[in-house]
Amino acid sequence: MQDFKSFSERIKDLKSEDFETLALELFKFQASENQIYKKYIEARRIDISKVDQIKAIPFLPIQFFKDYKVISGDQSLFPGYYSSSGTTGMITSKHFYWSEEWYLNHAQRIFEQEYGSIEGFHVLVLLPSYLERKGSSLVKMADHFIRKSNSKDSGFYLYNQNELIEKLISLSAGSKKILLLGVTFALLDLAESGVKLPEIKNLTVMETGGMKGRRKEMVREEVHSILKSFFGVYEIHSEYGMTELMSQAYSKGKGKYTLPSSMYVMLRDINDPLSWTTRKQGGINVIDLANFHSCSFIETQDLGSFDENGELEILGRIDNSEIRGCNLLVQ
Repeated sequence: MQDFKSFSERIKDLKSEDFETLALELFKFQASENQIYKKYIEARRIDISKVDQIKAIPFLPIQFFKDYKVISGDQSLFPGYYSSSGTTGMITSKHFYWSEEWYLNHAQRIFEQEYGSIEGFHVLVLLPSYLERKGSSLVKMADHFIRKSNSKDSGFYLYNQNELIEKLISLSAGSKKILLLGVTFALLDLAESGVKLPEIKNLTVMETGGMKGRRKEMVREEVHSILKSFFGVYEIHSEYGMTELMSQAYSKGKGKYTLPSSMYVMLRDINDPLSWTTRKQGGINVIDLANFHSCSFIETQDLGSFDENGELEILGRIDNSEIRGCNLLVQ
């Protein structure tokens, strides 16, 4: 527990020049204390003592979160877990946490670094599929944002589209900012409701990805075009997160993501997951220092690229990989 508290405090005010130092320290810690990660490293015959830079760190395939309890340290330190959404019949991932309070405060810090105080927003949340099950880290985060906004108008919405539209219209007369956070298929359903919205100033529409089999998959540009037209906004914002990560990245438009100080992304060759790519696109490997209690080094099944400014673009799922509940749209 002492290690967890120490890591959590250091991440709060992490400077970019300290990232690699802490990442390597976490690697040594997890290579020793995380039995699943330890066995994976041994199976790859990696000499831990020779791992002295980030590019030498082995990344754990994300599938392990479906098949095993990926934790570092004593099992008694973990009061609960978050589970991925998945679709019927799928095995879902489980990510055990050591402190839900720390996760929620960490998520709030990341959001506020990008958007300012959460108290400056009315937070309207449209996550019907997630609200219908237990264990969603996204729902927990959204609930935390709702409570911390200190707005009587903040709240969750399931399928009550008319009520949500009426709330948006009523809030349009005010000066306070509005955050509409929603799963993609539900936002599209709302956009096709036939209602004509008035101009709503200070509105931020943020999609979390996900069709969950409710609608056909669409390219991001098509989705964003529909949503921009309906809501009368210039850009659609996006949140990139997953059950297996404790940190989130945000896009303020065009699918370009800014990474928080606790995250780092490298691209691997999709045909050789053990090699880094020099091509424009590749599989996304994430270092999330906020995963100090589990595994900070995750080989995801997402495809990405970096633009000339170093911003991350999520291109979708790698072919033949399992479709996730938060599946991002293929470009």
